[in-house]
Amino acid sequence: MKITEVKTFLVEGIKYNWTLVKVETDAGIHGWGEATNWPGSPLIEAACQHVGQSVTGMDARRIDYIWTKIYRDMHWLGQAGPLLSAISAIDIALWDIKGKTLNTPVYNLLGGKYRDRIQLYANYWFIDGGHTAESYAGGARETVKAGFTALKFDPFAHVHYGYGDDLSEDNSLSAGQKQLALDLVAAVAEAVGRDVPIAIETHAFLNMPTAVEMARRLSELDFNCMWYEEPALPEFPEAIAEIRRQIPLPVCVGERLHSRFMAKRVLDLAAADVLMPDITRCGGISEMRKIAAMAEAYNVPIAPHNPNGPISTIASAHTMATIPNFFRQEFMVKDVPWRDGCLSHPLPVERGCFLLPDRPGLGFDIDENVLLQHPGLRTAPSDRAFYV
Repeated sequence: MKITEVKTFLVEGIKYNWTLVKVETDAGIHGWGEATNWPGSPLIEAACQHVGQSVTGMDARRIDYIWTKIYRDMHWLGQAGPLLSAISAIDIALWDIKGKTLNTPVYNLLGGKYRDRIQLYANYWFIDGGHTAESYAGGARETVKAGFTALKFDPFAHVHYGYGDDLSEDNSLSAGQKQLALDLVAAVAEAVGRDVPIAIETHAFLNMPTAVEMARRLSELDFNCMWYEEPALPEFPEAIAEIRRQIPLPVCVGERLHSRFMAKRVLDLAAADVLMPDITRCGGISEMRKIAAMAEAYNVPIAPHNPNGPISTIASAHTMATIPNFFRQEFMVKDVPWRDGCLSHPLPVERGCFLLPDRPGLGFDIDENVLLQHPGLRTAPSDRAFYV
C-alpha cells in the first residue's frame, strides 16, 4: 500500500491556525493527521508539505519505520519544532489508514482499551468575558454546569493580554498583578467548590523567584489545585525540578517537550508530577505511547495537552484509551462554530468525557470543502496573541 499524495490544510481555529494533513494511498484509503502548533503555523504547513513529499511512494503500513526514517534523515533540523509536528501529522494519519485497512479502531491496534470514556478538563471556557473575577467566576460555573469536572486557566494572563500593568523585562509581576491573579483564582475556586480541580497555567512567563512566590501564595487560598503548569521553560529542567521542591503545588510540564528524548530528562530529574505531551508536537500517536510508557516507569501520569483541532482531540483520545497511567485530557470548550461541521460525525463529548467511537481508524472523516471555506491566517503573530 503506497502513499500517493499528502495534502495540507491551514485552517482558521479559534485560538490559532489548525494544520491538518490528509495522506492518500494507492489502495483508495486515506487517513487524517494534525500538526497544529503555534506561532508560525505557515512554517508547520511548509514542514508538512516537505515531509509529505519525502514519504510519497513509501509503504503506508510501515508506521514506525517511516517515523524513524524521517526523524533520522532530518535530525540536523533539530529535535523539536516544525519537523516533529510534521512527523506527528503523518504518524496520526498512518494509524488512521491502518485502522481503516484492518477495519478496527486505532485503539485496538495499540493494545486495546482500558476505558470507553476519556475524562476531559476544560480550557478556553473564559473567552467571552472580561478579565475580572466576576467574569471568570461566571464562566467557571457555566462550564461545571455543562458537565466538566476540572478547569484550567492562566490567572496571570492580564500581563499578556495588555490588562493592568505592563510585563516587566525580567518576567516579574507588580504587586497589583500578583493580587489580581490571586483574586481570579479565589473567585473561580469559590464559584466551583473544592470538588472541582483547577489547573493553574503560567506559560513559563514568570521568573523563578516569582513562580515560587506565586505558587506559595496560591496554596494559601486552600483550593483544589490540579497542578501548577510550566513554571519554567523546558530549556531549564533543573530549574523546574528545583521549583517543584520549593512549592506545595503539583507541577505539570510537557507541552513543549518534543519526543521521548526531551521528556526523559524531566523524568530523570523528578521535575514533574504530571506530564502533558501534545500529540501534534511530540511525534504523534507512536511517540505519545512511548512517552506514556516511559512516564509509567517513573510513576508519572499523562494528561495530554490539546488546545488544537479535532484530529488532535480524537487521536489523543484513542491513545489515552490504551495506557494505564492516563489522568485527564485537555479540551477546548469554546471553539469555531463549524468544528463539528467539518467532521463526518460530531465530536462525542458528553458530560465532560470523550466517548470512544467503534468505527475503523480514528472513526472520523473530514470534509475538505469546509476546510477550504475557512483558510488560516498567514500573518506573523501580533501583540494580541492569546497565551492559553
